[in-house]
Amino acid sequence: MDKLTKEQRRKNMQSIKSKDTSIELKLRKALWGRGFRYRKNYDKLPGKPDIAMTKYKLAIFCDSEFFHGKDWEVLKPRLERGANSQFWVSKITRNRERDDEVNKRLLFEGWTVVRFWGKDILQNTDECVRVIEEAIWDIKMHMEE
Repeated sequence: MDKLTKEQRRKNMQSIKSKDTSIELKLRKALWGRGFRYRKNYDKLPGKPDIAMTKYKLAIFCDSEFFHGKDWEVLKPRLERGANSQFWVSKITRNRERDDEVNKRLLFEGWTVVRFWGKDILQNTDECVRVIEEAIWDIKMHMEE
């Protein structure tokens, strides 16, 4: 595996977007194609959900594996052995804490929260849409009660 120079790594990290990422676009396109309407990067809610279906109070987040610490018990030791380890462990730990805080605030405000890992969206888009459809169905059932 080739090592990147500090400058190459910095440029690589700077190019990573926080909204309209490929995973968000893929999921939004699939939802739109099925007739679902939504708000994107909805800033009236905690955490600015990537996709918010206000009609159903459904907040959807598309999380990248690295920045949101997927398999943290495996990733953290790897980061601790790498360059700038203190920065990355601290950053991703805080991201994970923030995700948890956002989930709790949204739930408290009566929203349903769905989070997907980026690879799941890219490899199993239809399954992600099915999860969203099931969440909407559950929400509709509770609205009728």
